[in-house]
Amino acid sequence: MPATQKALFLESRLGQFNVREHTIPTPGAGELLVRIEVAGLNPVDWKIQKRGAYYTGNYPVIIGTDVAGVVEKLGDGVSGFSIGDRVLFQATWGNDIAGFQQYTLAPAEMTAKIPPQLSFEQAATLPVAIPAAFGALYFPAPAGAGLTPPLDHSTRGKYAGKPIVVLGGATSVGQLALQFAKLSGFSPIITTASPKHVEFLKARGATHVLDRNLPFSALAAEIAKITTAPIEIVYDGVSSSDTQRTGYNLLADGGHLSLVLPQDENLEVVEGKTISMVFGVWTLPHSQEVGAKFHSQLTELLDQGSIKPNNVEVLPGGLNGVVSGLERLYANQVSATKLVVRPHETV
Repeated sequence: MPATQKALFLESRLGQFNVREHTIPTPGAGELLVRIEVAGLNPVDWKIQKRGAYYTGNYPVIIGTDVAGVVEKLGDGVSGFSIGDRVLFQATWGNDIAGFQQYTLAPAEMTAKIPPQLSFEQAATLPVAIPAAFGALYFPAPAGAGLTPPLDHSTRGKYAGKPIVVLGGATSVGQLALQFAKLSGFSPIITTASPKHVEFLKARGATHVLDRNLPFSALAAEIAKITTAPIEIVYDGVSSSDTQRTGYNLLADGGHLSLVLPQDENLEVVEGKTISMVFGVWTLPHSQEVGAKFHSQLTELLDQGSIKPNNVEVLPGGLNGVVSGLERLYANQVSATKLVVRPHETV
């Protein structure tokens, strides 16, 4: 193995991305060194670069958090993994632990093996979207809706007969929310999306797909035709000011709106309806224990098809393709597809 690798650095706050050499790190206790075969792009990446949002650490920095690759080295105390295992995990912003490079470190307890039928490209569509969907529904309040997670057979199907609405079902996080809703037994599972995604989203668990462009009154009327049960949970995978208002107004008294972005300061709230915004990572005090348990089962869920990957588009040029891909995400030119790169194709 070489001593250095190619990595994509964000040189400064609101600065430019540059590919340059970086030392390959050594795994510590409980860590894996992973050769990154595929890294995924996320909207948060352009928000860090263009707005200086979310990341508050030092620069230059490597970002990128969707990773699929191969185990190269094991740190002390690691069990359950071998060199050569195909794995996926959510990386973290930082120069030895992020995804926009050729090798990175991963916490073993938050890493899962990739079943044989999934490609690296497919696997890399999942690590970030999973905790954003899972956490919004199952992290304890105020971090999430506090629902019982479907982590074993006794809790799967717990919410049978209860409706759920997922706004933005074609988003990466919306797709996973549909799948978790199905595991939890929700029915009907109603989502909004472009009509061209109807069959795709029904394959992900939606029972009804409504046009995302319907005005609120028409959307509410369509939902009333589907179910007369109270809407107690809405997952907003878009979380714009418009979708937040729509989701909140759909809720029955006592209902909960789960957001993936901060609550709109102009949203008019009433007593009895609650709101949470998920910070979809596995390394916080409220998420570590459930995250480790979830990852111990993730390979099986993937193997069974209970969790399915997103559609995927591979960008050419390795890490050099990240910048143009982020520009497409910024311009809202990507729908129901995950953009990914292969770092070892970097010239």
